[in-house]
Amino acid sequence: MGGATLLKETGPREVFCGLTSIVWLHRRMPDAFFLVVGSRTCAHLIQSAAGVMIFAEPRFGTAILEERDLAGLADAHEELDRVVKDLLARRPEIRTLFLVGSCPSEVIKIDLARVAERLNGELEGRVRVLNYSGSGIETTFTQGEDGALKALVPLMPNSQENQLLLVGTLANPVEDRLTKLFKRIGIEKINSFPPRQSIDLPAIGPGTKVLLTQPYLTDTARVLKDRGAEIIKAPFPLGIEGSRLWMEAAANSFGINKSLVESTLSPLIVRSRKALEPYKEMLAGKRLFLLPESQLEIPLARFLHDECGMEIVEVGVPYLNRDLMQAELDLLPQETVVVEGQHVEKQLDRVREKNPDLVVCGMGLANPLEAEGISTKWSIELVFSPIHGIDQAADLAELFSRPLHRRNLLTQKHLVQV
Repeated sequence: MGGATLLKETGPREVFCGLTSIVWLHRRMPDAFFLVVGSRTCAHLIQSAAGVMIFAEPRFGTAILEERDLAGLADAHEELDRVVKDLLARRPEIRTLFLVGSCPSEVIKIDLARVAERLNGELEGRVRVLNYSGSGIETTFTQGEDGALKALVPLMPNSQENQLLLVGTLANPVEDRLTKLFKRIGIEKINSFPPRQSIDLPAIGPGTKVLLTQPYLTDTARVLKDRGAEIIKAPFPLGIEGSRLWMEAAANSFGINKSLVESTLSPLIVRSRKALEPYKEMLAGKRLFLLPESQLEIPLARFLHDECGMEIVEVGVPYLNRDLMQAELDLLPQETVVVEGQHVEKQLDRVREKNPDLVVCGMGLANPLEAEGISTKWSIELVFSPIHGIDQAADLAELFSRPLHRRNLLTQKHLVQV
């Protein structure tokens, strides 16, 4: 299990809900539409997170539950059918419609699976209607992607062909770069999930080897495995070493000589280490506390300690899949404290007691901590940024150096004014 100390904590939590993942999923699959069945608060959240102007035509929206729906005075199913049909009449280019559950829709027990089944029968294959939960009652915000991908898996065709399947949303240029690298080391057949068009789903089967790009896809990995695919165990592609080990694990599963991988990656590693140096100088020796939010916390802690020289005070994770995270846990330093779950008041007490140089947390906690003089980095910014792969190591480190640089500038300005 590695040298880390694993603890579990329960209590009040402070996280975004899974609706937030719509922001990157709707960009990934432009032929899909995400219809949230929720409240005005849900609509405001997604609108704010996406930064879409009110007069734009985004590929997401909210079927707002009014007081009559919540009180049971109206038939929410009839209202939802009407909204869906109006939407499809206005947007005929939609090929996949996701009905996304929220806290309000789940509290009043709207059966979106039944709604999706009924609509699929009525639409006769013109549009595929799927459903998943984006509720934040029991999950954190990145798990919205896990739910969406899990809903797509049953539609993937069968195949016996040997292939590598990269699972998890990446920025298109980053994915293109990684695909080229895999082909250079001899892996010819490479597919991605989710695809860039929702109807172009890759085929899977016993010949499919799955390489996860994100650590929060537990349910998706399980259903892919149920379809016969093999899950490659590896660290995640954050930083130089994590990305190298990630690619080596894929090459090893295909029986590719390790020396070919080393010769292919060596120039990239040299260049990336040079680019990383300026940020390493700023981060080295700084103390880091990661609060649970995105499920990226363990790979980030590994990268920031091993490659940037930061001291890890505590690593909080919302949920810990020890099977998928084993390779990362093995790379953590012996004394690392990993806390699964959250009691936000107790964790904030530990933050104040330890007084770290930088705290990685959600937006709801960042401003209060900044007001107390503690530098913070928003967790959500990490999922919107192209941070995966050897080439992106310096960009990843730069994200964490920014708040420290800002703090230095503000401190200097304050000293000058005094």
